[in-house]
Amino acid sequence: MLRIVYGSVLVVVGLWLGGCAERAELTPEQIATLEARVEARWQARIAHDWGKAWEYSSPAYREVFPKQLYVKKFSYTANWELTGIEVTHYDPSAAVASVVVRVMSKPTKQTSAAAKALGAMPRELHERWILVDGEWWFGANY
Repeated sequence: MLRIVYGSVLVVVGLWLGGCAERAELTPEQIATLEARVEARWQARIAHDWGKAWEYSSPAYREVFPKQLYVKKFSYTANWELTGIEVTHYDPSAAVASVVVRVMSKPTKQTSAAAKALGAMPRELHERWILVDGEWWFGANY
């Protein structure tokens, strides 16, 4: 009898946890909003507008790293073309989404015959985006 009670409790707890997990998934609208933010940040990067790209960093990051310091850490040695964005995971307990960004990357200066022959190379970048007060921010520290 005790096994039946424990088994029933486990089933109920499992269903309850499963239901919570389903509610914690991002809605299609939330995914679209996140993808739009990721794309906007990348468009700023593609334009080499580092100040604009900084604006997508989390509030905590921006508090510690002012825009002028952020801008100085970049160079103009690469050009990118955004080819895809995919939200791969969302952790509701941390309010963090994992995003894969696909770009074609090529050096701005083709200094060797090999670089010229290779041309643009595909890259897959893994980013973390944080949900803070209903707004998505690039998680530079994650």
